[in-house]
Amino acid sequence: MPPMTEKSPARPAASSEALADTRLAPPSAAGRAMLASTMELLASMRFAISLLVVICIAAITGTVVRQNEPMNNYVNQFGPFWSELFGRLNLYTIYSSWWFVLMLTFLVISTTLCITRHTPKILRDLKTYRETVREQSLQAFPHKAIGHLHLNPEAALQQINAWLTAHGWRARAQVRTAGVMIGAKKGAVHKLGYLATHSAIVLIILGSSLDGNQFLRLMMWFQGKTVYQGSDFNKMTAENRLGPGNPNFRANLYVPEGSRSGAALLNMPSGVMLQELPFDVELKKFKVEYYSTGMPKLFASDIVIHDRETGTTKEATVKVNEPYTYRGMALYQSSFEDGGSELKLRMRGLSTREDVVLAAKVGGSTTMTGADSSKTTLEFSDLRVINVENLGGATAGAPGASDTAGGTDVRRVDLVDSLQQHLGSGANTSGKKNLHNVGPSFSYKLRDASGQAREFNNYMLPLELEGQRVFLLGVREATGDNFRYLRVPADAQDSMDGWLALRRALADPAQRNRAARHYAEAASPNDNPKMREQLESTSLRVLTLFAGAAGLHTDAPAQGAAVGGLPALSDFIEREVPQADRSRVSEVLLRILNGSLFELHKQAQQQLGLPAPEPSPKTQTFMTQAVLSLSDSMFYPAPMVLQLDDFKQIQASVFQVTRSPGRTLVYAGAILLIIGVFAMLYIRERRLWIWLETAPGRSEQTRVRMAMSSNRDTQDLPTEFEALKRHLLHEEA
Repeated sequence: MPPMTEKSPARPAASSEALADTRLAPPSAAGRAMLASTMELLASMRFAISLLVVICIAAITGTVVRQNEPMNNYVNQFGPFWSELFGRLNLYTIYSSWWFVLMLTFLVISTTLCITRHTPKILRDLKTYRETVREQSLQAFPHKAIGHLHLNPEAALQQINAWLTAHGWRARAQVRTAGVMIGAKKGAVHKLGYLATHSAIVLIILGSSLDGNQFLRLMMWFQGKTVYQGSDFNKMTAENRLGPGNPNFRANLYVPEGSRSGAALLNMPSGVMLQELPFDVELKKFKVEYYSTGMPKLFASDIVIHDRETGTTKEATVKVNEPYTYRGMALYQSSFEDGGSELKLRMRGLSTREDVVLAAKVGGSTTMTGADSSKTTLEFSDLRVINVENLGGATAGAPGASDTAGGTDVRRVDLVDSLQQHLGSGANTSGKKNLHNVGPSFSYKLRDASGQAREFNNYMLPLELEGQRVFLLGVREATGDNFRYLRVPADAQDSMDGWLALRRALADPAQRNRAARHYAEAASPNDNPKMREQLESTSLRVLTLFAGAAGLHTDAPAQGAAVGGLPALSDFIEREVPQADRSRVSEVLLRILNGSLFELHKQAQQQLGLPAPEPSPKTQTFMTQAVLSLSDSMFYPAPMVLQLDDFKQIQASVFQVTRSPGRTLVYAGAILLIIGVFAMLYIRERRLWIWLETAPGRSEQTRVRMAMSSNRDTQDLPTEFEALKRHLLHEEA
């Protein structure tokens, strides 16, 4: 019968007010409870994992959506509504947005609280061997064994202790009345991996924050600096400049050859800042080497650093992936650009005999005034000294093969298709590659009064394409388009003069009349003047249509018809000739056109002081390409072409200058992360308990009971325990 318990004395019933007072906790206690609950949530694993998931989703979004692009790019990609909405959500600057920084802050707090809460426990656990466990508890372990040693307990204890020490086990013994309990452990540094990985997360986030835009914006706010949003950097004031003592920046330094600079440009989401350096960087020489494919193989800049404080100079070489560090700032070879190369050009009119010599610099511009007082700006944008192109050629009938029997209309942006096997990436060709350096090219833009611009790209030297040496004159309407190339055949002197003289003669009515008359005289019998007059009239009509001058006559073509070239002849035939006769009339008109142009070519050569060309295969090849090129030139969107006669290349290096105070923290965090992950994944903590007692009735024999546990129950744990049994209990395998 269970014992009786003493009954408590009865208490008087409490009033309802007293009950209410006893149920309400003091305000301070409620606040402490809420604080403890909040701290428990922040330090919990589920909170940290939830934050990591959201941060990973944000990072994926930042990878898919290109960051820090001009707003126009996002409008074109997403449309006005979604681009504005995404901008308000800071999806274009995710890694510096307030909500992303807030999540990182909470992750640091959560991880720090986890470390603070678990570190004392882990440190205590590292010092304990759990030798106080009861003997009966060893029976509950899955890995257990019992055996006997033919030694007394003292000798058995010494032998087991020596073996454990020799095999990396740390042990401690507790002497009891009935025997001795040995507690041993191995791989305890596994728990340090937990502290190392969590500390690494904190260090990496703190280090990246010190090197990020958030810290920079904080410094700008303290110094009263503002972002410059204009395009003329010469108008930047002191409010747009960061001093040389700025502890954190990543800026681009542009230095032409033979010049020096001490101010770098720092790109911000809403504009730029000018970062002043405590030294000037002088570029003595920029060196670039190329592979046979035309890709750069080596960038290297020979520089001289001029220290403003000490006045000392120091020479160095900066290469790609080999930065140079000076006064805590690293200079990386980022890229290279044209540094203002000097160009000697000739501006050559297509319809007039004007050749204007022009001296220019890459990056410069000049304004031209037309006959109608309209102003056009000529901007010189680039010079490429080396152009490695694939001149392997396409086979006849292959995709992209050029058709020499037909003209190409530059209005349809089709010229690049016929040149695809010659220009552009070698990966676009199906034939055998034959890479050659085709010489220098330069680019320029023609910008009208409304700000609209076309870009041109002209090669300095003729290229050998399909057995014909031609000059390539490229044009495109927008930066994202491919260049369309007009092929201009080179004459016997390997120049553009012969074709250009023919093009100018075609634009002259007097020379067209003369060429038509000479053609009629040569092609008609002397005794048939009426036929000569008809042939002369037809020849003049064909030349006029081909030259795009038919609009000057009363029989101008219908509205919307082609204004010149072979398309104008095609429109004329479709409009004036019955369908049944079009094929025959086309052949006749093309024969008349070729003969008339040859007469025009004779006149043009004589005006150049050269002898009249004689019919030959070489002359025929030139005239075939000339007819196609003249037809295409009617749609060339400029009244003149620029030809490069000479140049002096001046290159410029673009360095990335960085000062990263958080770099040490990031490196330390990376090392801790490697150590922690290795410790957590590859080091297992094992604990071993061994109970020693005198065997009943045998004082010289010791009964041994042992058990083992591990933080991870792997497949090799039973094998390891069996090996321990054999060594400690002297069992046979």
